[in-house]
Amino acid sequence: MGCNRNCGLLAGAIIGAVLAIFGGALIPLGDNLISKAIKKEAVIVNGTTAFQNWLVPGSTVYREFWIFHVVNPSEVIEEGAQPKLEQRGPYTYRVRYLPKENVTEGENGTITYMLPNIASFEPDLSVGTENDTLTVLNLAVVAVPSVYPNTFMQSVINSWVKKSKAAILQNRTVNEILWGYTDPFLDSIPFPGVKSFVGVFYPYNGTTDGPYSVYTGTEDISKTAIIESYKNKRNLSYWKGHCDMVNGTDGASFPPFVQKDQVLRFFSSDICRSIYGVFHSEQVVKGIKLNRFVVPREAFAAPTEVPDNYCFCTDVEISENCTIAGVLDISACKEKKPVYISLPHFLHASESVLNDTEGLSPNEKEHETYLDIEPITGFTLRFAKRLQVNLLVRPSSRIDPLKKVKKPYVFPILWLNESAVIGDEKAAMFRSKITGRLQLLRTLQMALMIGGSVIFLAFLGSFFICRSKKLK
Repeated sequence: MGCNRNCGLLAGAIIGAVLAIFGGALIPLGDNLISKAIKKEAVIVNGTTAFQNWLVPGSTVYREFWIFHVVNPSEVIEEGAQPKLEQRGPYTYRVRYLPKENVTEGENGTITYMLPNIASFEPDLSVGTENDTLTVLNLAVVAVPSVYPNTFMQSVINSWVKKSKAAILQNRTVNEILWGYTDPFLDSIPFPGVKSFVGVFYPYNGTTDGPYSVYTGTEDISKTAIIESYKNKRNLSYWKGHCDMVNGTDGASFPPFVQKDQVLRFFSSDICRSIYGVFHSEQVVKGIKLNRFVVPREAFAAPTEVPDNYCFCTDVEISENCTIAGVLDISACKEKKPVYISLPHFLHASESVLNDTEGLSPNEKEHETYLDIEPITGFTLRFAKRLQVNLLVRPSSRIDPLKKVKKPYVFPILWLNESAVIGDEKAAMFRSKITGRLQLLRTLQMALMIGGSVIFLAFLGSFFICRSKKLK
């Protein structure tokens, strides 16, 4: 009878030990199974989860605009006073809802496509209509000194500026500011090739961006979604050195198994450069654990602080010998138009840039760019891409509306927030197919390890207790 009891207790302890060991063994085995499953679904090949999310965005993408309205136009025009700005918005558009075009498989495990540009106004998500009129900078007049630096040419052009009665500021509707209008000053210039239709984002609707060529991941999973070339080139021809390279993905997804210590690089044609994100915090969106990566302050820092940014410094005078932070001159990719990009409200910019105008209030929570990424698959399930479009205003003794300008400064036009979050249906599918299965496997592993260990200790303890009693 004693033998049966002791044997049973030993058997129970052995079973518990086996269960605990099996649970521990499931960790590398489970990780291997997960890795194989993810590698199968994460490649950009027709029929995979990644391909469907890649071809058409899995969430509704909105682009919100806040336009800077000048509240002291008379003082700015007549006295060259500091502009006082008031943001108006949001004016919201739905974007990125058309599937990628001209999708073709390339060589060396790549796939090529064109990205269609379209924007549809969403009145229910906007503060007003596209016909709201605002006082903003005169895009055409302000660009003259940069496009035509020769003073003789400026004198000639000034005759058409005066003829059209153009000023440094103008009243335009939201639709005109964003998507374009016929400028009376440009329309009066008889030179061949002068385009009279201008707008901050003209041309946009009905155009395409690309071609992009990206790696599918079939030959190397660590290259999934990384851009192989943009417009058939590996470089942009806008910058010097490493700044000119097209790096990373387009930000919609990254190679699977993203680590927190990684630097995630992505390319944005909106700012004509590659940029990067660093880990910020853990997030939970609709029951899915995500890692947030943000574009850090260092990405727009002055070269005197971050030497790697030296090749983004293009104008020694405006940048004060490359000591100014927070603004990026992208005129090289905007036909010499003096367009400067920054974060909204000059977040992380030098005080001197912020102090050239009144009414801006930079705030990290509202104005930083972030990507919330599911680390196992590398999919971006929530993001907010925020940037500000500015124009450089230069004084000119030959252009009447610019004679009162006291010094060169960067004038904010608008800022935008392009954002999306995974929809409820897609989130449910993601949980059931990926995160739910991972959680189930992790739970099973822990249950076997903890349960097995408890059984082992309980039966082994009982065995020794019984044995000690028998010896007594």
